[in-house]
Amino acid sequence: QFSSILQLTDLDDFITPSQECIKPVKIERKVGKVGKIQIEDDGSYTEISQDGKKTPLEKAKITLNDCLACSGCITSAESVLISQQSQDELYRILSENSAHIQAGENDKEKLVVVSISPQARASLAAKYRLSAETAAKKLTAFFKRLGVHHVFDTSFAGNFSLIESCHEFVRRFKASETEKTSLPMLASSCPGWICYAEKTHGSYILPYISTTKSPQQIMGSLVKDFLAQNLGRSPDSVYHVTVMPCFDKKLEASRSDFFNDVYQTRDVDCVITSGEVEKMLEKEGTSLSDVEEQALESIIDGIEEHVYKHSGGGSGGYLEHIAKYAASVLLETQVQDLTYKVLRNQDFQEVTVEKEGKPALRFALAYGFRNIQNIVQRIKRGKCGYHFVEIMACPSGCNNGGGQIRAGGDESQKERLRSVEQIYSSVSAVDPFHEQWVEKLYQLWLGGRDSNKAEEMLHTKYHEIENQLVF
Repeated sequence: QFSSILQLTDLDDFITPSQECIKPVKIERKVGKVGKIQIEDDGSYTEISQDGKKTPLEKAKITLNDCLACSGCITSAESVLISQQSQDELYRILSENSAHIQAGENDKEKLVVVSISPQARASLAAKYRLSAETAAKKLTAFFKRLGVHHVFDTSFAGNFSLIESCHEFVRRFKASETEKTSLPMLASSCPGWICYAEKTHGSYILPYISTTKSPQQIMGSLVKDFLAQNLGRSPDSVYHVTVMPCFDKKLEASRSDFFNDVYQTRDVDCVITSGEVEKMLEKEGTSLSDVEEQALESIIDGIEEHVYKHSGGGSGGYLEHIAKYAASVLLETQVQDLTYKVLRNQDFQEVTVEKEGKPALRFALAYGFRNIQNIVQRIKRGKCGYHFVEIMACPSGCNNGGGQIRAGGDESQKERLRSVEQIYSSVSAVDPFHEQWVEKLYQLWLGGRDSNKAEEMLHTKYHEIENQLVF
């Protein structure tokens, strides 16, 4: 039996979701039939009615919605949106565009934009044995061949996410003497963790979570606001697709916080995973290795784009950047290299920044739900000595997301993950604070670093979710 909320507290890994939705919004109460359930020799279940009739019983299915949003994170209407977030939806939009063009209705054509995460790109590169740069250029060519207008890298949005996280941490640290829920600041880029926090720990834990948007959602703001304005388009005339390493990003894109009420459009219309891109390649009867290369695009017109990463690992590098920035601003000391101390396992590590030989700032990364629970319980007991925690739901972080391409043949999943991480790490790292066009966009697009528009485009809110299932 399950409680009225499907608990995630005993899970420490990703459950691949089935694509069928069986979550009931309401169950009508009626008098049931009398019978019994029999377990067969093969382990299946059979219902035996009073008259002796046997009926095989179907297995219960735990879906994406059940796992991450069973207590109301999404509504029944939004669950339809999630089911539509697939490569089939992208094909549908591209087909409609083609029909409009053939009918001479160019004004009805959607501008289709695809934004690819560096983790998803690394997964596809590992699958087809390509370098990160080559994979990026081939993906650009593949999507444009299908009819996509622009293909971008979400690493550009990652610059804003890291900068905002650094500034937010310093603000919280300075306010911590008077505001009890300022620290520890908890990372906010993992939607699996956010859904879990909202529905399981609610108002107690939410104030600790960083309000900075994830790179996916900041990319949504860039595409639907900055790019659309520059091209003289309304946000609803742009169809924005992201390629992500996990299914949970579909839930994130469907949050009401990222819906434009004026234009009735979402910042990210459709999320597809690395594995779904693989299916698209198979549908087109090609391999990424055989696709030609095409020059990379930048969301800033006229700028030559290149593939890059942010230092600090495959989950965005939040701990690394915040620790170094905080040391510089709060301790007036420059830290070049951080030392990661493994605690219980590789998914629970600690970093300490010292001043005059004494610990001054403490950070941790906690990946997987078992380690997340450890952090949450420490906070609830008032015994969490960390100032910031980089939290990710998937063990090993985003490079091991549930939407990544699984290993095949003689290759083990550990070997595949190792290849993905090597490809991810192979490209050069950039410092977001030293990216010229990021600083320019703070002024040209947002009107300053602390403007109201910067708050709207780069930050979000969280909501306690009450149990809404009816049994």
